[in-house]
Amino acid sequence: MEKLYVFFVTLVFLGFLFHEGKVGALKSEDGLEEWGYVQVRPKAHMFWWLYRSPYKVENPSKPWPIILWLQGGPGGSGVGFGNFIEFGPLDANLEPRNFTWLRKADLLFVDSPVGTGFSFVEDSKLLVKTDEEAATDLTTLLIKIFNNDPILQKCNLFIFGESYGGKFAATLGLSALKAIKKGRLKTTLGGVVLADSWISPEDYVLSWGPLLKDMSRIDDNGLQKSNILAERIKQQLEAGEFINATSTWIQLEYVINKSSNFVDFYNFMEDSGSYSVTSSTIEKRLLKEIPMRRYSKYLTSFKDSNVVNGDLDTLLNGVTKKKLKIIPNNITWYAESVYVIANFLGEFMKPRIAEVDELLALGVNVTVYNGQLDLICATKGTESWLKKLKWLGLQNFLSKDRTPIYCGSERKTKGFFKSYENLNFYWILGAGHFVPIDQPCIALNMVGAITQSPAA
Repeated sequence: MEKLYVFFVTLVFLGFLFHEGKVGALKSEDGLEEWGYVQVRPKAHMFWWLYRSPYKVENPSKPWPIILWLQGGPGGSGVGFGNFIEFGPLDANLEPRNFTWLRKADLLFVDSPVGTGFSFVEDSKLLVKTDEEAATDLTTLLIKIFNNDPILQKCNLFIFGESYGGKFAATLGLSALKAIKKGRLKTTLGGVVLADSWISPEDYVLSWGPLLKDMSRIDDNGLQKSNILAERIKQQLEAGEFINATSTWIQLEYVINKSSNFVDFYNFMEDSGSYSVTSSTIEKRLLKEIPMRRYSKYLTSFKDSNVVNGDLDTLLNGVTKKKLKIIPNNITWYAESVYVIANFLGEFMKPRIAEVDELLALGVNVTVYNGQLDLICATKGTESWLKKLKWLGLQNFLSKDRTPIYCGSERKTKGFFKSYENLNFYWILGAGHFVPIDQPCIALNMVGAITQSPAA
């Protein structure tokens, strides 16, 4: 009887929370945190978590920025990984983070697309299959959150996307800008930031073999095998065979793993560990192996504590879920959703260079940053797709010299920066795929510069 009562109360609560797509939100006692669900479509519920900065500075000439963070995957949880592992206020042991980006901006983490993290659908048929569909849901979420918050409406919105999240950032940037111009979304778009982003899969896979050969990680035999598969991917993409291109991509990763003795795709100076699968088990590899390994290095590397014991799953499904109160009991948080990945089989290898071009042509500030040691979204590949832009300012951008960047009083080169009009590029030295983890100091300074934060 008690279980039946609890079930009934839960149904009533969820009915109130998701009624007519309204924002169902809770706040912390100090008002610095707010979280909730938005019903972006009937029976499709997206979870968000907003942190208001305790370091906020009022400056009439410089609006306070808010950063929307979109994790990669597709299907990676920004609420979990971006928040607790990369740059949120607390680390995975619930200890304060010295280089939290809250020092420069408010932070909005979202589990997107629906089906990711704490976001969920009541029918699997409601999972999205394209970047554009994901952008539509995210635009709906932004409208519901910003249009109900006069304080947020005064902020400049910066859309950050890491890895596959960069593709979402590009499509969302265009969708959000359109909604702003039509008066549907009450905010100002400050810029779009592409963080080690999977914008052009073709250029990345073509860069892998030559880069690893130059680093002595593979030999001529490995290079030849890699180049054959990379060229096959290029031909498949040109023919519009996107699912086949995804399958070949898996085979290419397998060949590179075997030729390099399992190089870490997120930092080519390290090993990732061996896998028991073969290139023929593509479906199993894609739907099971990749999600488990994508963040595994970071999810298991924390110091032991009574809170987490190095397990992000325990943190999110334990004390975090208890704190949030509004997560349905039948929703289990995972670092990455295999169901979302499965629905993006035909989308995964599609480029988004045209969307970046359009953002630049519309005058949107676009910033690209890349970790020097990243392989999956290697800087070599990023530079290649940048040169394909049709943007009128491209040649002037390419002809400019880079400026070295430092951190604090130390005069050791931490990276380089180049800018022309509304295109900016940061080369971050000593960092792999996850720049905020590998170079937290330089990442924080970079964020302050990108957002023109009053908290200099």
